[in-house]
Amino acid sequence: MIHSILRPMALSAVVVACVIAAPVAYEIGAQQNPYVGHWNLTGTGPNSNNVYWLEVTETAGQLSGRFLNRVASPIKVESIAIENGELVFRTRQDGNRGALEGHAKIQGDRLVGRIQTGPLAAVEFIGVRPPKWPVADANAAHELGTPVVLFDGKTMDAWEFQHKDQPSNWAVVAGEMTNTPPSNNLISKQKFTDFKLHAEYKLGKDSNSGIFLRGRYELQVLEDHGKPPESHGHMSIYGRTAPLVNATKPLGEWQILDVTVVANKVTAILNGQKVQDNTTFEAFTGGALDANESEPGPLMIQGDHSKVAFRKITVTPIVR
Repeated sequence: MIHSILRPMALSAVVVACVIAAPVAYEIGAQQNPYVGHWNLTGTGPNSNNVYWLEVTETAGQLSGRFLNRVASPIKVESIAIENGELVFRTRQDGNRGALEGHAKIQGDRLVGRIQTGPLAAVEFIGVRPPKWPVADANAAHELGTPVVLFDGKTMDAWEFQHKDQPSNWAVVAGEMTNTPPSNNLISKQKFTDFKLHAEYKLGKDSNSGIFLRGRYELQVLEDHGKPPESHGHMSIYGRTAPLVNATKPLGEWQILDVTVVANKVTAILNGQKVQDNTTFEAFTGGALDANESEPGPLMIQGDHSKVAFRKITVTPIVR
């Protein structure tokens, strides 16, 4: 999807205890250059809801990298180097997001710095390595807990809204939970770690939405029947991993989705076809609620783009 800039949000969530494969350590770069690897960046102070992602690679002594500027997809940085003892990276303009410059230094096991977004505007951040996940298999047999019904065709009591200062523009109509754009993003009040998700939804013409697993990894929801699969298509891990096939049913038909999430692995079956097969989450995607990958998170449904309707959403925790 084409994201808009997200506003700071506040979450009050009821936590469902369903942790079975929480990461036990964090990714530590083994390279001589301490900057090389992946970094999950979180803004500080008034920008604490801003999350970014930085990848630094080194080939034959030359640095390169990619940067995720809160939303949309990671982009290749224009330049990255060590300058005056700092890691300095610069990006080009990306859509409605202007070019920026980042400065950072290693402090202990953290990356501390700032992102200069304009002559007088900067965001201070603290970066940490992503979790080092345990070995996991989303296709294995799992012991399931009690299903949590997030939508039963009657009420939206299981949900709250991301932007508290904006109207929701969601309602239950004829047994369907549907939005009237521009509308808010839905966030489940309960949080989950490892789980199975069953969802049934219907897309209108040019529908563009998304289902965020743990509030961090977006499965793209898009009306793209008949188009080639790609990294921004229906059931892609948005901007990172294309689906194996395009299994989208024609306009107006109900899409049936089953997803299994275990640690950093996901398998998704859309309309009876496997579209993600024990796929590894490279990192969180644009629009993530936070960068705390080792923690439980809610389900989030994007409503700020275009119309989508759900008739059933159930999450079943995996307990072992």
